[in-house]
Amino acid sequence: MSGASWPRAVFERIHADSADPWGVGSRPYERDKYRRTLALLAGLRFHHALELGCSIGVMTACLARQCDHLLAVDVAEAALTQARHRCANLKGVTFYRGQLPDDFPELPAASCDLIIISELLYFLSRADIARLATHCLRVRQPRAPIVLVNWTGPTDTPCNGNEAARRFIATCLAAGLHVTNAQHHAHYRLDMLGHVTKADSQ
Repeated sequence: MSGASWPRAVFERIHADSADPWGVGSRPYERDKYRRTLALLAGLRFHHALELGCSIGVMTACLARQCDHLLAVDVAEAALTQARHRCANLKGVTFYRGQLPDDFPELPAASCDLIIISELLYFLSRADIARLATHCLRVRQPRAPIVLVNWTGPTDTPCNGNEAARRFIATCLAAGLHVTNAQHHAHYRLDMLGHVTKADSQ
C-alpha cells in the first residue's frame, strides 16, 4: 500500500468480507486493549466525548457508560450499521460516517471533553495525521484528554503504529499539550495527551 490514506472503498470491502474483520468482539488482544484503555478513564465522567474509528461499536458501548453524549465516527457504513445495532439501547450515543480528516464532524470549537482515537492513525498518510490532530485540537476543551491507541506490530499501512502516534503527538506538543500517560504493551501502545497542571507536577 502506498503512503496515501486508505480510502473508504477499502474499508467497505473489508467489512463486506467479514462481519468483524478485526476481531474486535472476540480476540483477547482486543479485550486487553479495551480494558487498559478504559482503566485510563476510570472514575471520570464526560459530557461530550468523540470517538474516532469506532468500527462495529464494541468500545463505543463500553465508553458510553461514562458519557452523557458520545459521537462515534467511522468511514465504513457496514461497520456503522453494526455499531448502531449494538448501541441501540444506549442513551446519548450518535454515529457519523466520514473519511477522516476531510469529513471531520462539524463540531463547535472547544466542545469535546474527551477524544479517543483507536486503531485509526496508521491508516492515514503522514500529512493527514497532522491534519487530524489539528482538527482534534480545535474541538478539544482546554483540560480534555486525548487518548491514542495504536497497534505496533507489522502492517502494510501508510505508516506503522509507532510512527503514527509520534506524528500525532508532535502536532499536539507543538500546541502546548503534554503526554500525561504512555504505555507500551506487547502489540500496542496507549498514549494520553493533555495539559499538566501544577498539582499534577507536584
